[in-house]
Amino acid sequence: MTNPRIRWAVGAVALMSLSLSACGSGFDDTGEADDQASAGPASIKVLIASSGDAETKAVKDAAQTWAGKSGNKATVTQAQEITQQLGQGFASNNPPDVFYVDAGRLATYASAGNLEPYGDDFPGKDDFYPALRQAFTYDGKLYCAPKDFSTLALQINTAAWSKAGLTEADYPTTWEELAAVAKKLTTGKQVGLALGDTRDRIGAFMVQAGGWVTNKDSTKVTADSPENLEALKFVRSLLADGSAKYPKQLDSGWPGEAFGKQKAAMTIEGNWIAGAMKNDYPDVKYTTVPLPAGPKGKGTLAFTQCWGIAAKSKNKAAALDFVKAMTAKDNQLAFAQVIGVMPSLQSAEADYIAKSPQDKPYIDGAAYAQAPVNVAKIDQVLADFDTGLQGLPKGDPAQILARLQKNAQAVVGD
Repeated sequence: MTNPRIRWAVGAVALMSLSLSACGSGFDDTGEADDQASAGPASIKVLIASSGDAETKAVKDAAQTWAGKSGNKATVTQAQEITQQLGQGFASNNPPDVFYVDAGRLATYASAGNLEPYGDDFPGKDDFYPALRQAFTYDGKLYCAPKDFSTLALQINTAAWSKAGLTEADYPTTWEELAAVAKKLTTGKQVGLALGDTRDRIGAFMVQAGGWVTNKDSTKVTADSPENLEALKFVRSLLADGSAKYPKQLDSGWPGEAFGKQKAAMTIEGNWIAGAMKNDYPDVKYTTVPLPAGPKGKGTLAFTQCWGIAAKSKNKAAALDFVKAMTAKDNQLAFAQVIGVMPSLQSAEADYIAKSPQDKPYIDGAAYAQAPVNVAKIDQVLADFDTGLQGLPKGDPAQILARLQKNAQAVVGD
C-alpha cells in the first residue's frame, strides 16, 4: 500500500554521535549465518522512501557516522518507487540489505519470506510502543524495529473558532460535540470540517466506535459489524448536512490544503501537517487537540514504518547493527526534528514533548491507536473500500461494509 502519510521536511539538525559498534557480515555467499563472523568490514545497501532532501541527508549523515564508528560502509539510496524497487530486488534475489517497510506492506513481504524476522531478539524491543510492535508482528513474530510513527488529531483554525463564539471549553470531546461545532463553524465560505475520503482518515471513526476491518491478530475479518456501520453512518451524516466535506469538494488535493486555504475551519490530519502549514500557510493560526471519542471511547490511527532486513542479505549482522544505531534514542529524537515524525521509543517521549509540546495530542494517541490492516495481499480490497468511502455521501454504508467483508474474507480465508 502506498504510504498514507504526507510528510513534510521541516529543516535539518546535526545527528548525534553513535556509540554502537558493528561486527562483520557473518554470512556466506548463500546468505546463511556462519558460526564465526568474518573478519573484514561489511558493505550494506540501504533503500529509503524519503519525504525529501532533508530526510535523505539525515539518514545519509547517520549512516556515515555509523560507518565511521563501526568500520563498515552503508550506501543509502532514495527510492523513486520503493514498492516497485523492493519487488524487483526480491524477485532477482538481490534486495537491499536494509529498507523502509510500511506497516501496510509488512504482511505481504513477511508471508513471501522476504523479511528476516529479527524483532523478537532485538535489544530493548519492549521500549517500542505496543501498537507499533503489533503493527510489525506477523504470524506471531515481531519482524522489524519500528523507526517512527504518526497519529491523527483534530486541527482547529483559532480565528474561525473565536469568530464563531467558541472557546477552549468547546473543544469537542465526543461525536455529538464534533457535529455541533462543525455545524456552527460552517459558513458560506468555509466548511466546518475537511475530512479525507479514505480509510486512512474515516477509519479513525470506526476505531472510536469499537470496530475495525479485522480482529487484533488479523485472523478474522470484522468489517461488516454494527460498530463500523455506526461509524460510517455518523460520517455520512456530517457529509449530508454540509458541515463536513471531502477535499475534492473544496478544490483541494488533501484536507491540509483545504485547511490551509481556510476553506475549512477544522481538519483531521497527522503531525506532518505542521510542515505544510509552516511552509505554505504561515499566517494561518491553529491549535491541535485529540480526536473526539466515539461510542466506545478514544481512537485514532497510527502510521508507521520499520527498518526491514532482507532475508537474503549476506550482511545480516552489520544490517542489524545499523538498525540498532538508527533506532537509538538520540538518533530518533534528531530524526524527529528533521523529518516531522515521532520517535517509536516510549523512553523518548518526554524528551520529544519537551522539544515539541504542540505534538502532545499526537503522541498521546499512541495509547489508543490502530495500526494499518496487517493482511498479506489485501491492497486491492482496501483500495476498493476507499472507492466505496468516496461515494459515501450518496452511498449505503451497509453495502459498502458488506462488500469489504466479502472481498477481505476471500483474502484472509476461513
